[in-house]
Amino acid sequence: MRRFALMAFLIPVMSAGLFCSAEAREPDAVIDLWPNLAPGETTRDTGTTLDRRPDENPPATRVKEITRPQLQAFLPAADKRNGAAILIFPGGGYNYVVTDKEGSETAEWLNELGITAFVVHYRTKQKTPSAQRDVRLPALSERPLQDGQRALSLVRKRAEEWGVKPDQIGVIGFSAGGQAAALVTTRFDERSYQSIDATDEVSCRPDFSLLVYPWRLIDDKTGTLNEVFTVSKLTPPTFLAHAHNDGVTPLSSILFYTALKKNGVGSELHIYETGGHGYGMRPVENSNVDTWTDRAEDWLRQRSLISSAK
Repeated sequence: MRRFALMAFLIPVMSAGLFCSAEAREPDAVIDLWPNLAPGETTRDTGTTLDRRPDENPPATRVKEITRPQLQAFLPAADKRNGAAILIFPGGGYNYVVTDKEGSETAEWLNELGITAFVVHYRTKQKTPSAQRDVRLPALSERPLQDGQRALSLVRKRAEEWGVKPDQIGVIGFSAGGQAAALVTTRFDERSYQSIDATDEVSCRPDFSLLVYPWRLIDDKTGTLNEVFTVSKLTPPTFLAHAHNDGVTPLSSILFYTALKKNGVGSELHIYETGGHGYGMRPVENSNVDTWTDRAEDWLRQRSLISSAK
């Protein structure tokens, strides 16, 4: 049923050669991650929406220059809510955040499964890179990691308010958002910013993780998993999906999975022969890569995070 509903959403309506589509669902709430300025920032800007790409059908929404990171909350119907929550990290190469294709569309899918969803509008590329950045981290990832850690702690602290179980809070990330989610998944022992309030005293470790075509998890010099991803026996169980023909190499997912396996962390990896990159949940011609959601549902069901009834 979910796949038919998604396809209906994506079917374009052509009029005078122009593309028209249904408006994306509005969030139920928007929450600032930081009470004042985010670490190292001098402005508070929710970002600028880029013009849609004329050759993209259906189109996607991209927001750049975010210095005021926020959570957009999407709540399931009260009678479907099961207590699990997932924070969604969209992609965009850290230049922008793809808010619908890898954000709100994923949130609607999760809501249908009874999962409360939060799309993380993390900070994007700075016009002037910080001279004080943590050089251990991949370029441009420090601020998304800070926002991700803060977001996990905030949702866990306010779990009762949203009907969420504090031990059933996970993450899902796409592309660059997959890199950010992988950092959040592995670097929960050390805050990437100075604690500012009681929220930062709450654990920022996700209870489970889903990484979909994660971007640049490999050390370019050695061809191995970048050691910044500190996989250990305490790393949460992880689901990974990638396409063999993705220009953002599937070795990122394969090596991350290998590290999980070596540490005895229960996880699952799916490599599709075709599909490319950046599809979110949308169908790709001559590929079944969009069925990753079915595999993810099976995995979530096995972990008792969604109902066993199909």
